[in-house]
Amino acid sequence: MRARSALLALAACLLVPASTGLAKVPRVRSVVVDATAYNSLPEQTEGDPWLSASGHRLEEGMPAIAVSPDLAKLGLVHGRKVRIDGLRGEWIVRDRMPSRWKRRIDIFMGEDVEAALGFGRRRVRIHWQE
Repeated sequence: MRARSALLALAACLLVPASTGLAKVPRVRSVVVDATAYNSLPEQTEGDPWLSASGHRLEEGMPAIAVSPDLAKLGLVHGRKVRIDGLRGEWIVRDRMPSRWKRRIDIFMGEDVEAALGFGRRRVRIHWQE
């Protein structure tokens, strides 16, 4: 009798549509990357310094990053929210980098050249949810 009840319970679970089951748990991804910083200055870009390569208009103080194409393939697509170890808050993917860069992010620092130079280049771990 117990085996029959267990079999019926298993069959019922298999017949229940997925939409009524538990919600999908987001997967947290993490990777170590080289990080640099960039500014919106005419001498650091081609064309409009406030227009990202993705076509998004950047604004002073916006928590934006650019990512290398290999990171986009890992799920760091335009609009994805990212946490960067050592920096406060959430950053949003708003720009892309040339294909010559691998495992690299560029952190937007508006017109603050001193902040960008002070940041320099460092290895950081970034985290995001899919």
